[in-house]
Amino acid sequence: MEAVTSVELRREARAIAAAWGSFAAGALFALVALWGEPKPIAGEGSVALPAAGIVALVTAGAFALSTLLHRRDEAGPMPPWQRAVSRVSTVALAVGLAAVAYLGTLTGAEILARGLQGLEAPAIGGALLTGIASAAGGWLAFRAGVELTTRDLATLLFGFLTIGTVFAMLTAADPRWWERHFSDLGAGSGAGSWAFNGTVVVAGLLVATIGSYLGRDLHRWLGDPALRGIALVVALFALTGIALAGVGLFPVPVAPLLHNIAAFGTLGLFVASAIAAMLVMPRPPRALVLTTVGAAAAIVVALLLWRPLAVYSAAGLEAVAVGIAFAWLTTLVRTIGALAPDASRPSRVPSLLRGGPTGRPDSTSSPAGGKVGS
Repeated sequence: MEAVTSVELRREARAIAAAWGSFAAGALFALVALWGEPKPIAGEGSVALPAAGIVALVTAGAFALSTLLHRRDEAGPMPPWQRAVSRVSTVALAVGLAAVAYLGTLTGAEILARGLQGLEAPAIGGALLTGIASAAGGWLAFRAGVELTTRDLATLLFGFLTIGTVFAMLTAADPRWWERHFSDLGAGSGAGSWAFNGTVVVAGLLVATIGSYLGRDLHRWLGDPALRGIALVVALFALTGIALAGVGLFPVPVAPLLHNIAAFGTLGLFVASAIAAMLVMPRPPRALVLTTVGAAAAIVVALLLWRPLAVYSAAGLEAVAVGIAFAWLTTLVRTIGALAPDASRPSRVPSLLRGGPTGRPDSTSSPAGGKVGS
């Protein structure tokens, strides 16, 4: 118990040091970038844009540093394909965390500017605000590099979608977009449109990464005998993420047909991913089965409230559907996370294409002592 406490204290001390280092780096870079006349908090020529870029870079750097410190040798015993999956997932997470920090900073600046209308921040004031945001992003990212669960990833996805959508709504060119559907937030050329489309693209990346982490947890639980089914789950989540990214890459005014194909493709692939995840488990827990049935019933009710009852617009239906999907996904990742061991499990299969185990033992110990990794 004392050894565990000592490790936790050391990790927390490092995270606090990373926060202070992030504050110093963010404030220093911002002081250089913002030097000159006072600038507005948000909008054209404001503090927000350079500050958001700095916070994003500092956040990604803190995550990379934490990964090197705590999980440098974790993928060593793994076959090449498993190491590749682990490393690609780490890069995707760094991009995702940077995007969350970027949009989070912009959204915070937009809210602050509305509460303090007319305020212009001098370079030192903007640097201090940037330093505070950098410290928060650096602390969270550093802790994520130590130990990040699939459950945390699902929460990160929902939080990112919420932040990005709120920023898009605050800066929307058409204040009555909600009478139609969420895709209208991605129309036009203003800040709201690129924020919404960028949010959807990065959300697709996070969905694919969640699939990778689900595959990691399923492999820790079921081992190599279930590898083909696990690979199918990972592949379907990756395709779902690609389709979701397509929704943002093809806005309605630019490519309506491709946008609709990507949107309906996301829905269909998500359902296929859910079915595959349920089938790969030997006996899906009762709570997960009941949640799945309840989510399907809720979707049917939501559709009826949209048409023919016309209680809300298509935007309302989309919001309800995303909420239901997130509730189901959270139940899935929490259930699998509870069943999967914490320790890393290197595969004995040298190649997914050739198959066949190697002669080395199927280790369940984690070289780096962390929970992240395949």
